[in-house]
Amino acid sequence: MPSTVINHFSYNKDLKTLKIIFITGMVYKYLNVPKRTFEMLKAAGSKGRYFNHYIKDKFDFEKIDEV
Repeated sequence: MPSTVINHFSYNKDLKTLKIIFITGMVYKYLNVPKRTFEMLKAAGSKGRYFNHYIKDKFDFEKIDEV
């Protein structure tokens, strides 16, 4: 289901990083994210709501400049 907040996201299982590209074009890499959190984000009916509740302010992150 398309999100009004998140444009794209991907997960690196070896590094446990979740990269999220927001509709605004901003890109963030979230660190030490369990694979289960990524799987639940994929399955969530509302990606933005899941992100706000289970990822935002829960994991360290880095803003990155790639799209």
